[in-house]
Amino acid sequence: MKVLALDFDGVISDSAPECFWVSLRTLLRFRPSPTCEALLVDFEATDRLLIREKIVASPQYQKFLKLMPLGNRAEDFGVALQAIELSAELDDQATYDAFFRELGANFAAEFHRHFYSEREAFRGAQPEVWETLSVPFTGLIEILKARSGDVTLAVATAKDGRSVATLLAHYGIASLFADGAVVDKEAGRSKRAHLCTLAERFDVAFDEITFIDDKANHLMETQQLGVRCLLAQWGYNGEREHRIARQNGIGVISLDALEPYLFG
Repeated sequence: MKVLALDFDGVISDSAPECFWVSLRTLLRFRPSPTCEALLVDFEATDRLLIREKIVASPQYQKFLKLMPLGNRAEDFGVALQAIELSAELDDQATYDAFFRELGANFAAEFHRHFYSEREAFRGAQPEVWETLSVPFTGLIEILKARSGDVTLAVATAKDGRSVATLLAHYGIASLFADGAVVDKEAGRSKRAHLCTLAERFDVAFDEITFIDDKANHLMETQQLGVRCLLAQWGYNGEREHRIARQNGIGVISLDALEPYLFG
């Protein structure tokens, strides 16, 4: 292994509460939603040190979390909120994809565009609150610090690069990633594009890259390149995704087992 590439949300950063907050604000651009509005009013009235705890305790957030593994990009957060509002039962990838298509390409494109403007506004207006909603997975941070000299560290993410850079600095690990090692949403819709970009930038073969993501669907796309793929058990997934990963020859790894597995 010459390059260790990691997804950001759900692997490096426990950021689902931030995604939920921004998604609520974004959906209100499209249509009135008393449920979304009431949640935001409740969150915003809470002390900033307790907002994350308040979000995590929300039943709507828990439903949102269960749908996250079925999506890929920011527009999927809007799809999840719509499913929750309509009480749609989306138990597998096929039913999720069908529901996504029913909402239409225009909804997906517009939600994606507005989501990032809402995130930018939130980060600019309330930077301290924004940072409290995306905390690092502490055990992983320590592994990266200890092993940064043994391998080239990289990020392959559907998140926007500015948010990733801000949070890496906030976590104290920005210096562990070389120039060009963070490949963000601009690389393309598929993580295949991200891994191809990294292979070219660092002049490595695909079988010299290990890629860790918390979504089985991303890993199933990239394993065809010859990249070693691992599903992060500490991320946003459950038994459904663990089963799918194993059925496709993808290892499912816990955070405790990660360092000895990768480095011996």
